[in-house]
Amino acid sequence: MTETAPQPEAGGAVSRSAKVVPARLVLPFVLVTLLFPLWGFANDVTNPMVKAFSRILQMSNFQGSLVQFAFYGGYFAMAFPAALFIKRYSYKAGILVGLGLYATGALLFIPGSLMMVFWPFLVAYFVLTCGLSFLETSANPYILAMGAESTATRRLNLAQSFNPMGSLLGMFVAQQFILARLDPATAAERGSMGPNQLAALTGQDLAVVRTPYIGIALVLVVVFAAIAATRMPSYGEEDRSLNLGPTLRRLVRNRRYVEGVVAQFFYVGAQIMCWTFIIHYGTMVLGLDEVTAQGYNIVAMIIFVTSRFICTFLLKYVSPGGLLAALAVAGGGLTLGVILIQGMMGLYCLVGISGCMSLMFPTIYGIALRGVGEDAKLGAAGLIMAILGGSVMPPLQGAIIDLHTIHLWAVSFPAVRASFILPLVCFVVIALYGGRCRIRESEEIQ
Repeated sequence: MTETAPQPEAGGAVSRSAKVVPARLVLPFVLVTLLFPLWGFANDVTNPMVKAFSRILQMSNFQGSLVQFAFYGGYFAMAFPAALFIKRYSYKAGILVGLGLYATGALLFIPGSLMMVFWPFLVAYFVLTCGLSFLETSANPYILAMGAESTATRRLNLAQSFNPMGSLLGMFVAQQFILARLDPATAAERGSMGPNQLAALTGQDLAVVRTPYIGIALVLVVVFAAIAATRMPSYGEEDRSLNLGPTLRRLVRNRRYVEGVVAQFFYVGAQIMCWTFIIHYGTMVLGLDEVTAQGYNIVAMIIFVTSRFICTFLLKYVSPGGLLAALAVAGGGLTLGVILIQGMMGLYCLVGISGCMSLMFPTIYGIALRGVGEDAKLGAAGLIMAILGGSVMPPLQGAIIDLHTIHLWAVSFPAVRASFILPLVCFVVIALYGGRCRIRESEEIQ
């Protein structure tokens, strides 16, 4: 079964009459969309592990944030090989490899928990996210291709709307089945224990951490079997040649694409910092316990989910670039509130940022790949490699948080609050990209 992606309308104008998902592609669309909550679960069951590993293994915030370095490093390392694999074979083959690696990484939590040292978990996260890199490099452009290009950004936003549902489940599992079940002993109390008592407690806590990952591995086996048994549409598979040099040259000359990769790097950095360090803000600034602080993370994700559906609807009437820029400005304003406002109001600002971020990933993705045609298979790799922002920036923020207090002239700031200057810079970059895209969209319509 071979299909070609429909061509955009003249001038790049948005067609409001074209179906978002053609009837003949509903089943493949549903199966691929199932992948979005699966990687959402992995992302958001992992974010609280920065704090959990820091306490269980008595590490600094910087050391704990290496979880994010390994996690998002896997995305970066495997995105380009995944794109070459997909170009040589198919989107379906890429999805199946991704599911296999995801399950393998999840199962590596078993030897990691038995060894009771940190590095095997970093390996497990890296392998797991190599799988996620395959999935995202395959699924995002696959969804874009399943219908008219004029509705591609809306279609990807619709599929991505199910991603935060998996994220919500991951946050809930982290809160109720990991954080709530860890021994409440603090790092100082653990440091005063004898070797045998500490080893027993560490082994008990790491067994709690590994259980959800074993559960998701079993789910992945079922999804793998379902997709393997289903006939999926093909796009551009009549030409399996890589044509790597010409493709890369075309992409590098495409300013909208290159700027999109940069904007995606900063967006993912902002997202992971805002979600990872909600717990740190709640515990270190407001004195909340970890389970309660994670509850605010769940509220943030509920806002994110709701806003994603609202923004997907608005894209039928509003320019993607214009809406992206407006939300980036709003996100930057709320981030300033996190830095400057004390107490619960600062936490409320941090939670509210999620409503502004909901649109950003799929919209940047869709805008960047608009009009690139078959180059999307390799172009997708650059946008997934941009997830490196989630690997680089959280350790930088963790290093700032480890300073405890920032002194600026006669004013002292809690380092947790001051560290949000990094997400603020990210939102400025995204706002600039959205504004430039809005100008281009106006010119194309004219």
